[in-house]
Amino acid sequence: MAQSVRRTPPFTLNTDGHRHPRENTLVGIAAVLGLLAFTTAFFHNLHLISSWSGLFGVLTALWGQFVSVTTAERFALMVSLVMAAVGFYLGVAHGGLYGGA
Repeated sequence: MAQSVRRTPPFTLNTDGHRHPRENTLVGIAAVLGLLAFTTAFFHNLHLISSWSGLFGVLTALWGQFVSVTTAERFALMVSLVMAAVGFYLGVAHGGLYGGA
């Protein structure tokens, strides 16, 4: 018996076939904050940006993990969480959230 196979696009967060606008928005915000925190963490004078964006990125990714539906969303959130955490930790090590006060 021939069965039809539904193919999904190669990169999609909605692997179950349903739309998840809230969850996808959290993934996007966490990815942007994680990337910002990770890239600015390697510059000593940008520790305020890396620490604050890392903190908000970690919180956003954790909340996204709490409400995520698909495995693809969870994977992207974990990558974003690790980048944000590295940026947060290096930002705190370089001067902290308040400029080393």
